[in-house]
Amino acid sequence: MTGTHLGMPAFPAVAPAFPAAAREAVRDEVLRANLRHATHTIRDKRRRAVAELADWDRLRAAGKAVKDHTLRHLDRYLLQLDAAVTAAGGTVHWAADADEANRIVTDLVRATGEREVVKVKSMATQEIGLNEALEEAGIAAYETDLAELIVQLGHDRPSHILVPAIHRNRAEIRDIFRAEMGGWGRPAPEPLGDDPRELAEAARLHLREKFLRAKVAVSGANFMVAETGTMVVFESEGNGRMCLTLPETLISVVGIEKVVPTFRDLEIFLQTLPRSSTAERMNPYTTMWTGTTDGDGPSAFHLVLLDNGRTDTLADPTGRQALRCIRCSACLNVCPVYERAGGHAYGSVYPGPIGAILSPQLRGTGSAIDASLPYASTLCGACYEVCPVAIDIPEVLVHLRERVAQGGPVTRGGVRVTLRPADGRTAERAAMRAARLLLDRPGALRAAERLLARARRLAPRTLPGAGRGWTDSRELPTVAAESFRDWWARERSDPR
Repeated sequence: MTGTHLGMPAFPAVAPAFPAAAREAVRDEVLRANLRHATHTIRDKRRRAVAELADWDRLRAAGKAVKDHTLRHLDRYLLQLDAAVTAAGGTVHWAADADEANRIVTDLVRATGEREVVKVKSMATQEIGLNEALEEAGIAAYETDLAELIVQLGHDRPSHILVPAIHRNRAEIRDIFRAEMGGWGRPAPEPLGDDPRELAEAARLHLREKFLRAKVAVSGANFMVAETGTMVVFESEGNGRMCLTLPETLISVVGIEKVVPTFRDLEIFLQTLPRSSTAERMNPYTTMWTGTTDGDGPSAFHLVLLDNGRTDTLADPTGRQALRCIRCSACLNVCPVYERAGGHAYGSVYPGPIGAILSPQLRGTGSAIDASLPYASTLCGACYEVCPVAIDIPEVLVHLRERVAQGGPVTRGGVRVTLRPADGRTAERAAMRAARLLLDRPGALRAAERLLARARRLAPRTLPGAGRGWTDSRELPTVAAESFRDWWARERSDPR
């Protein structure tokens, strides 16, 4: 089955800046209710799961250390991984960017003579738009993760790293299954209610025929072990196990940052990833494979190592910590901005706080959406507190804001390019210079505070010009009748 209905819409190449997209999202009361319920439920469960481990802080530090060490020596470990996968019977392909990765995968599927593939949930394949590339080549790609299936059937886009359909409620999912399943394969059973068990059973029956028919599967990987060439996939439903063991050919597209040096390093992440993502003590389905084995699993294994901006990100001493990310989504679930705006406003397959620092580095900050993402945060620090590999997201956000505001040359895809300050940043720089002049002169600051206090009744409700972007969605604080300096001086001088 091929046709335009098979692919889910990719994020548009030219997306609106985050403030414009978020403004539309916050008006959707159903979306906000869905997000509020889901994120609060997940974060509460995670908090309890993490509290069970007395050594959580040490595990967190260990995970950070392993990732930092690997990134410092990434070239060596990737070559070791290549040799180990090849020795185990696999074939390694190197892809510099999305186009090359899509071309490699498309050619591999065509070589099998097949016209359909089943897929394990994969952020890397979403990042490169693989489904759309396969569809253009006449190859149908079927998502088998339940949430990804909902998104694909609904001609929608994922809005969460762990739960791509978090923006949908049960009634919406029921309607999607009723309307769309029949056009993709086995139709939804009649009658179909919105009970989660009924919905899961409908998806299971729909996908079962695809698992048993498919000859080719496409996956990502959570980790790659350099010393053994082992691939590791974490999942919760069992669909990944079916995709990774039943087909004759398995193609895995994995970002180069997913490598870890030794098998023993997995001990850390086997504890931290499940608790941070699904709030479980251990992952329900952890599938590991090393190359190929006669009579057991796929007879052909291909590993596509994806760069697509990661090497450029690695060159930034501050920004490279984003490559530690293990895609747990804990930062999304505690972020007040994500909870209100949802994932689509970020214009990327990587939403939330991690997307706000990862997407602008992988794609550059030349577009309106990527230049705005570092500002899609309150800098409250909740994301850093829950990150299982201690990515200081607020630090990187401020670093990227400086890059956007200052403009200047950066390396992108091996080419030196000049970034232009985004709209409104010129006014921002002028305001910051004015603030510096005022704060460097205590006398002038004191006089300005007193003048402002006396004229408080004349204070505007909104700001003009570039400041309007702030007051369009916020109220200006009420000016106090007395400055803190004057209050402090008066209180200290009171003889009582």
